[in-house]
Amino acid sequence: MKGLKQRIDRIKPDFEKGGRFEKLHSVFDGFYTFLFTPNETSSSGVHIHDGNDSKRTMITVVMALLPCCLFGMWNIGLQHYRAIGELDHSFFELFFYGFFAVLPQILTAYIVGLGIEFIVAQLRGHEIQEGFLVSGILIPMICPVDTPCWMLAIAVAFAVIFAKEVFGGTGYNFLNIALVTRAFLFFSYPSKMSGDNVFVSLGGSQAADSYTGATPLGQLASATEPGTVITNVLGDPLSFSDIFFGFYSGSWGETSTFCILIGAAILLFTGIASWRIMGSALIGGLLMSVLANHFATDLYPVTFLSPLQQLCLGGFMFAIVFMATDPVTACRTNTGKYIYGFLIGAMAIVIRCYNTGYPEGAMLAVLLMNCFAPLIDYCVVNANVRRRLSRSEIKNS
Repeated sequence: MKGLKQRIDRIKPDFEKGGRFEKLHSVFDGFYTFLFTPNETSSSGVHIHDGNDSKRTMITVVMALLPCCLFGMWNIGLQHYRAIGELDHSFFELFFYGFFAVLPQILTAYIVGLGIEFIVAQLRGHEIQEGFLVSGILIPMICPVDTPCWMLAIAVAFAVIFAKEVFGGTGYNFLNIALVTRAFLFFSYPSKMSGDNVFVSLGGSQAADSYTGATPLGQLASATEPGTVITNVLGDPLSFSDIFFGFYSGSWGETSTFCILIGAAILLFTGIASWRIMGSALIGGLLMSVLANHFATDLYPVTFLSPLQQLCLGGFMFAIVFMATDPVTACRTNTGKYIYGFLIGAMAIVIRCYNTGYPEGAMLAVLLMNCFAPLIDYCVVNANVRRRLSRSEIKNS
């Protein structure tokens, strides 16, 4: 790496002001700071510099996502071969089937998203920001495996341009970019985002006679009889261990609660994510699940799920660990984080249970609370100001 840095340092003046390629300074700087920690120092004033800059923060989040990502690829292969009735395949056959199934989606998300950010940075003469390092992998993970790449490209372009760049770029967006992409796809192409045929990749093969491609929450949302039992793609009942470890169909990065908890541990240990948001969202979801289950009714079959099933099924845990904790779109005050997280958890379960048109409520809950995060912080700060003023008046009187 030392030799590589020396070579890059030799060509660095060509990309600075007055150099032959000064117009490409943003692109060069983006790659340079991605590879190496900047060594510039302040010439005046008192400043504290931390080697853990935003690029390395984003890379830590990507590392936390790897367990979910790798398991999801393997699970795609598992669901595929189960669906076509071929159960005797090795670990690597399952994994590489899933890897090649999602690779076009990952490449599409990064090429379109980073391409737009590079172009905007060049036009504005700004540094290339690194926020899309995380969004680029999150987007495919929360989409069905069979999402067409052209649809994904349109959705990513819309989210990056209209939910991020028009507000100033990384750090200024008030909505989670990955969820805006997912919402755009959900409302623009509903037939490709829900139903029985989008969450399992058949790869052109004939499905087995017992095949059912609906997700567990989708099965309950469309149930017409009480006591519906959720099943896997072969029609076999799902045990709690199947649910916890993620051996069922769904958006391929969201199914394994076990892998999500590994990612949560990494984010909490490194101090990247807020435990206040995660904990309060978990409490909000758990309390609402208990209430929904206590007042369960045949009209809303999802209410019959136990609280633990509610938390482990679908994208609930993935949303509160990787989406709700986005520091740009979440609340900034500590009290606000408790309120913000609790409302996300509670509202996700409410939407899931009582609106059968949206069997997965986490997406809408996080996006809605993104909109209210500034208001929550405003109210918390003003409450603190009023409390301090009242103490000052009492002391002076």
